[in-house]
Amino acid sequence: MSVVSGVLLAGLALPVAGGIGLTAKSAAEGFDDIPDDFKTPPLTQATQIFDAKGGLIAKVYERDRTVLTADQMSPLMRHAQVDIEDARFYEHGAVDLKGVLRALGKNAESGTASQGASTLTQQYVKNVNVEKAGDDKDAVQEAQRKTLGRKIQELKVAIKLDEELSKDQILTNYLNITFYGHQAYGVEAASQRYFSKSNKDLTVAEAATLAGIVQNPSQYDPVRYPDNTVKRRNVVIDKMVENKHITADQAKEAKAAPLGLKVKDPQNGCITAKAGMGFFCDYVRHVVKQDPAFGKSAEERKKLWDTGGLNIYTTLDPDKQAAAQNAVSTNVKVTDTVSAAATMVEPGTGKILAMAQTRPYGLVTEKNQTVVNLNVDLAMGGGNGFQPGSTFKPIVAAAALEAGLSPTQEYKSPNKLEYPTMKTCEGTWKNEARPKTVVPNESADEKGPYQLKEAMARSVNTYFVQMEQEIGLCAVKQMANKLGITTKASGKPLEEVPAMALGVEEMSPLTMANVYATFAAEGTHCAPVAISKITTVEGKDVPVPAGHCEKVFSEDTAEALNTVLNGVTENKGTGAALHLKDDRQIAGKTGTSDHKKAAWFSGYTPQLATSVWLGGPAGGVEMRDITINGQYYPEVFGATGPGPIWRDAMDQALRGTPEQSLPMADIPDPVVKPDPSSTGTGTGTPTTAPSGPQH
Repeated sequence: MSVVSGVLLAGLALPVAGGIGLTAKSAAEGFDDIPDDFKTPPLTQATQIFDAKGGLIAKVYERDRTVLTADQMSPLMRHAQVDIEDARFYEHGAVDLKGVLRALGKNAESGTASQGASTLTQQYVKNVNVEKAGDDKDAVQEAQRKTLGRKIQELKVAIKLDEELSKDQILTNYLNITFYGHQAYGVEAASQRYFSKSNKDLTVAEAATLAGIVQNPSQYDPVRYPDNTVKRRNVVIDKMVENKHITADQAKEAKAAPLGLKVKDPQNGCITAKAGMGFFCDYVRHVVKQDPAFGKSAEERKKLWDTGGLNIYTTLDPDKQAAAQNAVSTNVKVTDTVSAAATMVEPGTGKILAMAQTRPYGLVTEKNQTVVNLNVDLAMGGGNGFQPGSTFKPIVAAAALEAGLSPTQEYKSPNKLEYPTMKTCEGTWKNEARPKTVVPNESADEKGPYQLKEAMARSVNTYFVQMEQEIGLCAVKQMANKLGITTKASGKPLEEVPAMALGVEEMSPLTMANVYATFAAEGTHCAPVAISKITTVEGKDVPVPAGHCEKVFSEDTAEALNTVLNGVTENKGTGAALHLKDDRQIAGKTGTSDHKKAAWFSGYTPQLATSVWLGGPAGGVEMRDITINGQYYPEVFGATGPGPIWRDAMDQALRGTPEQSLPMADIPDPVVKPDPSSTGTGTGTPTTAPSGPQH
């Protein structure tokens, strides 16, 4: 009794409530307007992520919870929880004086503090404070501290809540917020976790089991301590009989029933995604946490994601995802020393349609799993990227064409060339190495002169270095920026160096797929889009990032690029072996980095752009004398490694879709020059060599 008096003297105002409250001169002074968090708590719930056709990709949550209304809850469950936690809940106010006195008496008799007197409303207030603390361990500890000040504060809020909410509302909130063990929050998650059914379908025994867990989820854990759980369940059943919510016969039957667990393990996170969609799922998480559309600060965006309760509808096409995943998985084994990744983007919209890779999403390194998304930049859950090799050369060509150079531009293109002095955005780059740095072509027979179409088809290094010199490195960098390449995959700034033309600055497959989607869209660049719509579980729309598309080069440039990149996949081009089964028109570019540590093929049709990378996941595997998917390769090139993956992915993804033609330019072939060594009336020797290397 002295403890109660001490609480009162500490300033607690306890009004008459339910006819049996404590009285004081005013009602909870300072709490006239309690925070809405207590009346309608922002409960963390599961977020569901869907593909473009409405299929569930994954369910993710900080806390597994499904919020229900009162009429969606089992009456048995509501009765059981009240009977065991606070049988007089509907009779007393926020504070139960009889309960306090009874607890004091029991504790005095036993000499312990074994019996508490908190009402269900008070317990609810404490749970809200814990919920608000989130994953902040210090805040959670503070919310659970058993101090006089904390108790007074909780009592004041409970009193005010009891005035403003009905008993049924408080009980509903309590049943949605409380913890039932095994990562289950709220009655619905608990029903699914332990019995694999909705709470509305619970039997008397099952409802009593769940209600009994709440007091101590560890001690009454049905999985670890079933005997304890059964004893506690039977206590709850007795309370339900005592309060006339079930009959004696129902109680007898319920006590005789086995525990009957059908435990369903938590299905949480991107790791549960099927068909290789885990990496895209993780990409969506990064979008929500980083895009200002979802909150001005990182804290706001994190709160949105952690609170959950969202239905996120994405751009991922399940059919194209299957095509990409099948292609990487059937051409590269999980156990190979190298891995493959493929991203598909829709030209003209920026929608990410597929994101696949050989290594599965997961944490078990012994199974070659990884959570590093090899398709994206470091900031979005990826790594530091990979050198794109010659797939960067079309960007140099786009910059040159926009600068006014002709598609028939010719350079001497010697077999080897010292990097020449070049203009940068802020100065001049000079080849000051001793000896001077030299750029070679891939094979000894590659020497010019060449024009753009042939140089692209053969992937002639010295041609593009000379083109780069003429237009300047600044023009190349600016075109890369327009195409969405503002940094390297690591986030570091692009460097204005002549080797930029050869693709030495690391990129991700998503970045390169989006570049080639811009080529396919006749110069319209769209920022990558992963989310099309978000709604809350209440059906309210959440604003999503607006798509941003911009014309970055002319249609004349686009048509010229289509023509020269189509040439790569025809006749004597490096990608000539990559025709699709239906022989539809394609365009693309092969690429191989220094020391064969990365190989690429990026290409497109008017309706789909795909970029495929092949190499060591950490970038350190030289693909020479290597076996991939059981096949031996003396060395891997863009056409022989990633090329077939690209072809298989595109064949499956485009199957049954209408064939569309790329807008092309009329670029004449080089004039045939007479062969000075000929003594007859021969037709002369064309500048095109009989065959080209596979770059």
